[in-house]
Amino acid sequence: MSPIRIHGRPGCKDSFELRSFLQRSAVPFEWHELTSDEEARKLPGVSGANDRRLPLCEFPDGAKLFHPTLRELADRLGFLAKPKLAEYDLSIYGAGPAGLSAAVSAASDGLKTVLIERDAVGGQAGSSGRIENYLGFPDGISGAELADRARQQAVKFGCEILQLREGIVAEFRDRKIHVTLDDGSQLIARSNVCATGVEYRRLDLPNEDQFLGHGLFYGSGSSEISRLAGKTVYVIGGANSSGQAAMQFSRVAGRVVMLVRGQGLSGLMSDYLADRIRACAQIEVRFNSEVSAVTGDTQLRKVTIRDRTTGTEDVCPATDLFACIGGQPNTEWARDLPILRDSQGYILTGADIFTDPSGKEIWPLQRPPDLLETSIPGSFAVGDVRHGSAKRYAGAVGEGAMVVNFVTQFLNEAAR
Repeated sequence: MSPIRIHGRPGCKDSFELRSFLQRSAVPFEWHELTSDEEARKLPGVSGANDRRLPLCEFPDGAKLFHPTLRELADRLGFLAKPKLAEYDLSIYGAGPAGLSAAVSAASDGLKTVLIERDAVGGQAGSSGRIENYLGFPDGISGAELADRARQQAVKFGCEILQLREGIVAEFRDRKIHVTLDDGSQLIARSNVCATGVEYRRLDLPNEDQFLGHGLFYGSGSSEISRLAGKTVYVIGGANSSGQAAMQFSRVAGRVVMLVRGQGLSGLMSDYLADRIRACAQIEVRFNSEVSAVTGDTQLRKVTIRDRTTGTEDVCPATDLFACIGGQPNTEWARDLPILRDSQGYILTGADIFTDPSGKEIWPLQRPPDLLETSIPGSFAVGDVRHGSAKRYAGAVGEGAMVVNFVTQFLNEAAR
């Protein structure tokens, strides 16, 4: 596949969002940074580097999109769709590893399946530069490529994928879930799986929104590799995602500084990855460290690093800061539904439902809830969004495959 060419200004947030979406969707692209008006005027219909029609996307067939939204880009790529059927056996919300696994398993078993994803297929795992501890890939594979392979499998078996769509209103009635999507489409399913995962936890700094996409990024930033050659890059976090990001950046950056709140890498990071980081000359790890401030103009220019032991602060020049500090469950949609969550917002399933004081009152059936079933019969939760999940790629894939057995049992039960 020939790459899409993206032309835009340095530090442009809109350009970053396009690059990130394409990278996580495993769509090849080339980034062309416009550093002068003269260079920008060589593009058709562009008056200069500050033209509001930028960024410009040029497609292999000659088509052009000026300053496209993600939906316009996805539509051009053929990603967007509306539900084709009046009713499905199973609707899955979230196309991370758990949701994709459930989609492949359900569709291959002949269930009428639809998968709804509000962003790029792959979830947070799709932004990982390399996954090395997943069964069958001894040399590792990028999260985007692994997710794209799973997407192709699901589609091959007949699963519909509605991308850049999300439910805004959900109602459980007639033993079915009725959802109104954000484009007004109606979606009805006899069962559903929540695989909405987690959202990146924010730094909660006073002016961080000012620099989002302008030097401050959440996630491993695989789409930014090409522009980091020779630079000093800061990575926040001490778990696998931050470790993989640091290793990835070290191949091109002049220096990578990891800022870790704890006193070591053990416990949160796989041993093989921690060993590689210790052996990499380009990576410096600063323990007991946290970012207390970010400053700049239209672009991030400096970070303030606080030593959590002494309280001293160090102000360092910085134009690229990547935060990989875990996440919080994406379950706000369940706030007005009788789906029980724990104190942190993770969805309770199986026997854990009865750890909530209202669990026995809410659960309506004589049989106990299945292992991955929520407090609403026929509604299931898998992957990172679920209370007690392993928070690992392989664990999410396993839960996604396992839940289809419970879905099938529920559908057979409902048909009797």
